[in-house]
Amino acid sequence: MTNMNEKKPPHAIALFSGGLDSALAIILMMRQNIKVTALTFMTHFGCDLGDRSSCGSNPYPIAKKFGFSVKLMHLGQKFVDIVENPRFGRGSHMNICVDCRILMLREAKAYMEMMGADFVVTGEVLGQRPLSQVGSRLRLVEKQSELRGKLLRPLSARLLRPTEPELRGLVDREQLEGISGRGRKRQIELARQFGLEDYPEPASGCLLTDAGYSNRLRDLLAHTERLTFNDLNLLRVGRHFRLDPTAKVIVGRNEQENEQIRACRRDEHLLLEAVGVGSPLTLLIGSDTPDNITKAAMITARYCSARNEPLIRVAIEYRGALTEVSIPPAADTDLRQIAIR
Repeated sequence: MTNMNEKKPPHAIALFSGGLDSALAIILMMRQNIKVTALTFMTHFGCDLGDRSSCGSNPYPIAKKFGFSVKLMHLGQKFVDIVENPRFGRGSHMNICVDCRILMLREAKAYMEMMGADFVVTGEVLGQRPLSQVGSRLRLVEKQSELRGKLLRPLSARLLRPTEPELRGLVDREQLEGISGRGRKRQIELARQFGLEDYPEPASGCLLTDAGYSNRLRDLLAHTERLTFNDLNLLRVGRHFRLDPTAKVIVGRNEQENEQIRACRRDEHLLLEAVGVGSPLTLLIGSDTPDNITKAAMITARYCSARNEPLIRVAIEYRGALTEVSIPPAADTDLRQIAIR
């Protein structure tokens, strides 16, 4: 029979990327007999479970080994909205680290309240990232996420103000860490101590930190009123060329990308392919003027296996109708002027 006077163990909701820091933060909580439910967030910008980066690593092996549960949450349109209009600016590329962290913590706060949990935990380290993990930014994120006093960062806790769970005795502050800076020596020591062996190297799996992807996204934002999930999926594939403010071309680089392009194609897109030779699939998106169709066909010819021939046959499919042109391949000097790199 359950003793009604027994206290339930404290319950923490943790942000868990699958990386080393967030794993250590969770383990530090569990070593104090605190129940942990981990939230792993996904977006359309590369936070994929199959990615070995710290942004998108598979959370389940570590969770299984150490005995905590994981809930997957996709941020969907909420994240796209802040990519279009970040309140707190961007990093060196299109990354929106502060707005991203605030959104994740707001979602964690809502889940904490729904579950009747006590506080939220992250693996943030003071001074590790210049945009989002300096002291002023950590305080800003805590305020904007409405988690004042309930946001615990176990890896740097002894360098920060005591939180509510520490003051209430739910968490022993003396068993927390005082790590700062970009070095990982102490984290690696803790990993060995806890038996945490398989963890990814630090990296950002977020495509918003990638220069090429950021340039393509910047171009898309400049030429479209509203991002769609299909637009974002296509940004991850192929070579991109801006023909004019109303039209762009995407060219597959291999068979896998050809299949992705075929899957993302919409009825209004023209599909081009060189005939009888190894060829990329090419999408013409936007204004299908005769000039743009010609340019798209020449680009397709340039990247097919017969690119050294003077004329190449290119098939053009649009809404079930198929036409064919014989056309010279585009010159590299012309392509450099319109490539989105």
